[in-house]
This record gives sequence, C-alpha cells and structure tokens, in this order.
Amino acid sequence: MLQCQTFIEQLNNNGLQFFTGVPDSLLSSFSAWLMDYREDNHIIAANEGNALAIGVGHYLATGNIPVIYMQNSGIGNAVNPMASLLHKDVYQIPALWIVGWRGQPNTKDEPQHVFQGKATIAMLEQLQIQVEVLSSDETEASTQISRAVSYMKETKQPFAFVVKKNTFCEYHSEKQTHTTAFPLTREEAIQTILESIEKDSLIVSTTGKASRELFELREAQKENHNKDFLTVGSMGHASSIALGVARETDRKVYCIDGDGAALMHMGAMAVIAQQKQKNLVHIVINNGCHESVGGQPTVAFSIDMEQIAKGCGYERVVTCTTKEEIKQVLKQQKLKQKGLKQQVLKQQESKQQILEQKNLLDKDDKTTWIQIMVKQGSRSDLGRPTIPAKENKENFMREIMG
Repeated sequence: MLQCQTFIEQLNNNGLQFFTGVPDSLLSSFSAWLMDYREDNHIIAANEGNALAIGVGHYLATGNIPVIYMQNSGIGNAVNPMASLLHKDVYQIPALWIVGWRGQPNTKDEPQHVFQGKATIAMLEQLQIQVEVLSSDETEASTQISRAVSYMKETKQPFAFVVKKNTFCEYHSEKQTHTTAFPLTREEAIQTILESIEKDSLIVSTTGKASRELFELREAQKENHNKDFLTVGSMGHASSIALGVARETDRKVYCIDGDGAALMHMGAMAVIAQQKQKNLVHIVINNGCHESVGGQPTVAFSIDMEQIAKGCGYERVVTCTTKEEIKQVLKQQKLKQKGLKQQVLKQQESKQQILEQKNLLDKDDKTTWIQIMVKQGSRSDLGRPTIPAKENKENFMREIMG
C-alpha cells in the first residue's frame, strides 16, 4: 500500500504542488494528509467541475500542473469543463486526475456505483484522457508518476490515475474531527422531522448517511418506505427531484438535504425558491462536513446559509438547533395549512367563495427553507437500505399515483 506522504511528496517533487477536489471515501486518507500538511495549497471544491476550473486558473497563473481528485461518480460533473475547456481541441490544459474507483468490477459495492464502476475507465478514455490504474507498490507508483508528468508536459493534456480500494495506507487527520455545541445528531434531527410532519407527506432524502438513517428509522418504527425516495446517488440533486415531485401532487413534500449536497449544486435553491411551490419544504441538515466519505469540512459553517436562502427567494427561512425548535417550526406550518384547508372544506356556498379560500391558502402557505444545525457523528452500526433502488422507485411512484 502507498503511504500518502510518500505519494504526495513524489507529486511535489515532480512540480505538482496544488491540489483541489471533492472528497471520496477511497481517497479519504489522501485528502486527510493534504489537510494536515498541504493546507495552503489545497482547496475542497463544491463540485468536480468547480475543482477543474480552479485547477485551470492555477495553471493559467503559474504554468504548473494541478492535481484534481474526485470519486468516479463525479466524472459527470467534470465532463463539460473537460470537453469544452481543458481538451486539446480547445485550450489544451494538463491536469492530473486522481479518481476513486467505486463500483470496481468484481467487487461488492452499493447499487449507485455499479454502472459507474464499469464505465469509469471507458468514460475517461472517451474524454481522451490517458488512464492508468494506480499501483499500490511505491516503486511502481513512482514510475507511474514520472510517466504521467512527462506525458502531461509533452502533450499539455490531462492524465488520470484510477485508484482502487485499499491503495493508500490509512491515515486520519485530527483537523477533520471537529466538535460543535449543537445538541442533535443528524439521525435525531431526522427522527424529530418524522414525528412532526403529516403522516401522508412524501420525503426525498439526499445521498449518503441521511438516506441510510431515514431507512433505519422507518424500520425501527415498523413503517414501510413507500413515502420515501432515497436518493442514493447523484449528490446535490435531491432538492430538484423534490421540486419535480411536488409540482405533480397536492401532498406535502419534504426534501431532507445535506450541507455538502446543497453546496454542490446551489443554483438549484434559486430555481426552487422562484417556483414558489407551496407544498415543498426544503430542509438542509448542516453538520459542516462531508461525513459519508470521511468527515472532510465543507464551507457551510463559514457562510450564512440562511441569508443565501433568503436571497434566493424562499419566503420562510428558519434555522433550528433543538428538537423543540424543529417541532415548533413544523407544527406551525402543519397547523396553518390544516386550518386553512378546513376553511376551504367548510365553505360550500359557492364556487367563487371556495376559490377565494383556496387563494387564501396559497398566499399563507409559503415556500419554506429550514436549516437544522447538528453535530458530526453517526452510529457505528448504521446499516444500508435493504430495498433495491428500483423497488424503492416503484413503491414511491405507486404511493403517489395509486
């Protein structure tokens, strides 16, 4: 196995001094070492395309080749800048890609990684990126680095190392472990949400541990999972899925999002808010880190997410830190809607009066964004959904359409 220090120092010795990317569980030791010893030359990006663009800027200003790291699922986010910015037919800019190989063929992995794993090398080759599987032998890896750097300097084109599980020796960073004064864990926050929302409401949950915890909470309560769409892949898109669902149903739709996911495609918040979909509640559970892939920090504790939501146009923006606050916020919303619906039902004198009451309901029920601040951490025995993704989809669709 490769020592992270040795590998990164070899990159440095070959002139590759700057690192940016999106955390991946297979690269957690790699990024942890960067955080501890290369902090001034390391940026954790919002998404992989963002990372490539940062790397391009570094190259334009210095002439030095950047290192861009990502999980293979992030290749999709990187396709546009690769094809229309870095490619030899456009600006011809070199960059070393370090790609975690989730879903590697003939290895057990989660369903969202299976196809991506099969397609990883072919996708990179289709983008005309030279590819090698990084060796776990230090001598061979050193030779690969020299070969990659020579290729990039000669051709001014990108090169990719695909990294298998257990390529790097385990390394843990003390800087990644941060404690906060927030009383709740993410799972406790989700439990409180379930206790507080309407029983017939629908949930779209983000990728990672949030969906895993939602699934296990339903199991513990002996409830089925038909009202939950577990977005096990496509990080950052759960809120957009929830918007698409909410437009086609009168039922309340709750998106349980994460700070890293919300940051990855933050433009979705502006679109959602401007649609003013009254039956959609966007909940961002903020623990300030990418916990599902190693606990690397996001910028969510350093920026004012609440002000961003207000600026996007959400009409009701609230931040909660306790169970009581979560219950109060969701209870107020539920009661407000319930009370107005009862007025609509009671008003039977004329169609015009019913329409007026319906308009009152629409005006009073506001597009809502709720931030729940939580501490980092999850159960050591946290499992994974046991229902196949396709079955989850079919059950959810059946729940909505009957």
